[in-house]
Amino acid sequence: MRPFDFAPLYRSTVGFDRLFHMLDDMGNGAEDVGYPPYNIERIAENTYRITMAVAGFAREEISVEVKETALTVKGEKKPEEAKREFLHRGIAQRGFERRFQLADYVEVVGADLKDGLLHIDLARNIPERMKPRTIAIGSAEAQKHIEGSTA
Repeated sequence: MRPFDFAPLYRSTVGFDRLFHMLDDMGNGAEDVGYPPYNIERIAENTYRITMAVAGFAREEISVEVKETALTVKGEKKPEEAKREFLHRGIAQRGFERRFQLADYVEVVGADLKDGLLHIDLARNIPERMKPRTIAIGSAEAQKHIEGSTA
């Protein structure tokens, strides 16, 4: 597959560079590991949840970090003190690092580990100035006030 060149778009857009970098990374197959498995669900219009299957990991072996618009979840297993002999080992014990790009105004609300599932709750908090609002069609008094302040 031939990669798409975003250079012409850089010349005519401002502030979309992060989006172009994300699209570029997706095209390169970056971070397509598949472990641990996860779900991303929409709970409500501005509420989301990431659920990761982290069987065998304790709370202190998992870290959830947010830096700007990147959410990073890391799991590092502590070495076992007692040597055990496995006839079959099907439960993964390897460490992991999974990254998620968060959209503007999306914040991590909390995280919880229950029954081998790590739940990370997210919410989009749109600033009041960005929300749609209805503008009243001005009365004569409002129009006079505007005209009087510009003179």
